[in-house]
Amino acid sequence: MIIFDTSIWIEHLRNNPTFFPKTSKLPESREILAVECVFGELLQGIKNKTEREIIINFWTCLPKEHYENIIIQAGEYCAENKLLDHGVGLIDAIIFKLGFYPVFIFRHARVPDTGIT
Repeated sequence: MIIFDTSIWIEHLRNNPTFFPKTSKLPESREILAVECVFGELLQGIKNKTEREIIINFWTCLPKEHYENIIIQAGEYCAENKLLDHGVGLIDAIIFKLGFYPVFIFRHARVPDTGIT
């Protein structure tokens, strides 16, 4: 399972040629885990009804997991490690904490590590 952070979703939705060829088949093969806070952030930035429909369609179709207390765990992890001082916010920490579960994180910062350019 792969998790896209908000920035990867934005590039995917824009059909960015750097990302889209590598990400285009992942949603239809249901290899992406939908994370509620990431989709909330995407919806926060919509410009029109069409963009809303596209995001809601992805949300509806993609697999989701419910992890009890993940937001609390992420907040505690942020505080304990002073991550906010390093520009790591709650959504990034949630994605990071989800990485302890059987999923693979796909972020801008990790793209070189995955061999995706």
